[in-house]
Parts: sequence; C-alpha cells; structure tokens
Amino acid sequence: MIYPLVSIILPLRNESAFIGRGLCAILKQDYPGGMEVLIADGMSTDNTRELITSFAGLPSSVRILDNPGKIVPTGINIALRQAKGEIIIRVDGHTMIAPNYVRQCVNALQRTNADNVGGKMNAIGNTAFGKAVASATSTPFGVGGGRFHYSDKEEWVDTVYMGAWPRRVFEKIGLFDEELVRDQDDEFNYRLRAAGGKIRLCPAIKSEYTVRSSPGALWRQYFQYGYWKVRVLQKHPRQMSLRQFVPPVFVLALFLPALLAFSPTLFPLSVVIPFVYVMTNVGASLLTASKYGWSSLFLLPVIFAILHLSYGIGFLVGLVKFRNRWGDKAGKMPVWSSNEIVE
Repeated sequence: MIYPLVSIILPLRNESAFIGRGLCAILKQDYPGGMEVLIADGMSTDNTRELITSFAGLPSSVRILDNPGKIVPTGINIALRQAKGEIIIRVDGHTMIAPNYVRQCVNALQRTNADNVGGKMNAIGNTAFGKAVASATSTPFGVGGGRFHYSDKEEWVDTVYMGAWPRRVFEKIGLFDEELVRDQDDEFNYRLRAAGGKIRLCPAIKSEYTVRSSPGALWRQYFQYGYWKVRVLQKHPRQMSLRQFVPPVFVLALFLPALLAFSPTLFPLSVVIPFVYVMTNVGASLLTASKYGWSSLFLLPVIFAILHLSYGIGFLVGLVKFRNRWGDKAGKMPVWSSNEIVE
C-alpha cells in the first residue's frame, strides 16, 4: 500500500470546549505516511487559538490560518490553497476521529477508487438533552435519508460526513461554494457526482460527533440547514429529493388546520394533520428509545419536532429571502490549480 502525504484541514470558530480533545485525536493518528494539519480559525472570540498554540508538543506540521470569512467554506478553501498533500481530509471542530481514521480514509480511497469517502456520523451528547439529540439524529425519521447518519453498510451514496478526497477532485471541479453558510458539503458533492465522481460510505472510517446540547442551539442549526438549502435548490434543482421537501410541506400543512378551524363544517379536518404527526412522532420516539435507551423517551418527541419545524420554517424563510435569485446559479466557487499553493 502507498502512503501519500495527507493534508488534514480543520475549519473552526470558537471551539474551545472541543479543540483539545479533537486536536489530540488528530495528532495520535497511526498513519505511516506524512501528514500536515491546517487549522483555519474563523477569528475565534474565545480562547480557541490560545489553546491550540499552547498545546503541548505541537509539531511544526500543524499550522493555524486566519479565516476572515468566519464560515466553514471560506475556511476550507483557505486551507485547501495551502495544502500540499495528495489526499485531503476534512475534520470538523465538534468531531473526534479514531486513531486509524486517516489510514482508513487513504485505504478506502485506494481500494474503491472513489472520489470522496467518509464514515458514519456517530453522534454523541454530553447532556441528557444532547444524548437524546444524538439518538434522534441517528434515525431516518429525525434526519431523513442521509445514509451516513445511521447506515452500518459500506455502499455508494450521495454524500458522506466530512469527507476525504484525492487532490485531483478539487483541481477538476473547484473549491467549496463560499456563499453557503450551511449545506456547502451537499452542494459540493452534487457537483462531484455531476462530474462523474463517486462517493463511498465506509463504516470502518470512525469518528464521534458531539451534537448541540440545548434546544436553542439545535433549532438554530437546523433552521440554517433549511434556510441555505433553498440556495442549493436554486443552483442545482436536480440535487433535491422529495424527502427534503417534507419539512416545509409539513409546516405549511400546519397552517391549513388553523384556517379550517374557523369553519364548523371543516373543523374535524383541522385536527387530522396534527394528530397524525403527533402519533407518528410518538411511535418513532418509542422505536428510537427502544434502540438507544429509554431515558431519552420523553425528550425525543420534542427533539423530533424541533428538527422538523426548524428545518421547515428555515426553508420557507429562505424561499422568501431568496425569491429573486432563481436565475442566480453562480455562487462563489473559486477554482484551484495545482500550482496555487500559498507558502
């Protein structure tokens, strides 16, 4: 097996609660080949940068880069422009990778000839609410058809968590769309597949992702997913699947009962949709609790509702906000050439 130079890119901002464990996991990789770590800091306002620079035994192969754009895609692109590796591996701030993560990524790329590989998103929580979120987001009812959330099967998929790519992928299709605060990975993977690329889900690539631990943080996260999905739809209409329209349609359907309630004749219909959703939610909560632990049972219905309503409302708000941009497909997708490395 060939062990090429690997560039690990880590876009983050205000990750002081996680960076110590995450960076330690990166530095403890058992990869036999060369490895560099490029941390794109989105101008953190906490002590994230201080924690990184004070990290004991920090090797010279770890570099901190300024990301004035402050968001994930600008950070990824800044790191990509300085990456020297033949393999590019993305790691997120809320994630702790297994000791053999890099080796498994390189092995999967060489074994499958895929253009992007990634593992299952093993969600964990630090609080009772977080543990319930981890359970809810590991189910199809909670997050839809994204296979990387719950599949234990190696298979070809539309997208994966984080990602590992041969360098040639970026030279061929460009960098990440810097307009998209969220959903930039979905947009990039669509362009990759449209160019003939293949994406492989490999459960042997293991990591742990720490979910949001409060209702407000979870709501904001999934609201943004729905909001920015509109721009992905406008850029790539064929990227969308029916499942991604379910949350906004559901939110719209909730307004119908409110209107029907004013009509004595149609009033019975006003309770059908909420009743069906509540029963489905309770059923999904029971199934999820039976699989992941009964201690989360009473939190799960609330969390499922947050996931669905926040995404759906975010999508509807995005439709209003971006209503005049249906002809704007360009976005901000910089190109990248092999001689563009910035020293």
